[in-house]
Amino acid sequence: MATTWVNRNSEKWYAMYSFSECDYIYAMIKLVRDNPTPIAESAADTPALRLFALLELFAASDSRHSLHSLVEQTGLPKPTMHRMLQQLESADLLQRNSDGRHYGTGARLRRLAENVLFHDSQHGARHAVLRRLVEQVGESCNITALSGSEVIYLDRVETAAPLRFYLHAGSRVPAHCSASGKVLLAQMQPAQRRRLLGVAPLERYTGATMTDMAQLEQDLRSVRSQGFALDNEEFLPGLLCIAVLVPRRDSGLSNLCIAVQAPVIRLDADRARALLPHLQAAADAISRIDDDTLTNHRT
Repeated sequence: MATTWVNRNSEKWYAMYSFSECDYIYAMIKLVRDNPTPIAESAADTPALRLFALLELFAASDSRHSLHSLVEQTGLPKPTMHRMLQQLESADLLQRNSDGRHYGTGARLRRLAENVLFHDSQHGARHAVLRRLVEQVGESCNITALSGSEVIYLDRVETAAPLRFYLHAGSRVPAHCSASGKVLLAQMQPAQRRRLLGVAPLERYTGATMTDMAQLEQDLRSVRSQGFALDNEEFLPGLLCIAVLVPRRDSGLSNLCIAVQAPVIRLDADRARALLPHLQAAADAISRIDDDTLTNHRT
């Protein structure tokens, strides 16, 4: 039985049947990114695609979803939707919130998203951009993404300077007191940030850490207007970091940042701002890599 709530371009979907398994997963994830609202005209005509379309809905929205709201959005019968939610919850792809009525993404789905970011086909090209940036600025640089209320390091190239902070791909830092985290948070609406950060008090790591939500909101407004963020010893004493977003061509929310990190005895805030042209050029280069890869998969 055909339904009418998955947004897809039929040519893209039919072409998937000739892909390898990895290409199939890659194309599916790109499809989610290209279709931020997956409820539209077309037919998810197999049980697997209907389940995947439901995951698309969760991935494309920060809103909480209840059984009733999902039935209204999709037009599917309540027993069908209830069965789908049970299947995805039992597989740890979705999880029920503490109120017992609303659902959110599960740990397994979040791990899948992180693994795709770590191992996708653009990694080598992005790493080359990162290495070139380190050569230009002479300091350690990293590519990061938001994972819950933390920032995860997807890639990192260290400076050759003997004095440096050793962090590696896979490291996690709190979003509220890291330059990358603040850039990523600044894109969001205040209500979305409160849902993300308001579960527990903001932890203090140094004397410069902002633990007051109102103060952080003020800082994030400045970040949004100026287009970059600084972490001036807010997470680790003696460490300064400056970060910018990797832009998306569709002007949607980005989940990639590129950043420069250095000891404060070698890089102060003014010197960090002077590196912005190099950072922004690298961010644009990574954005073009993503666009070129997507275009190649479509052709």
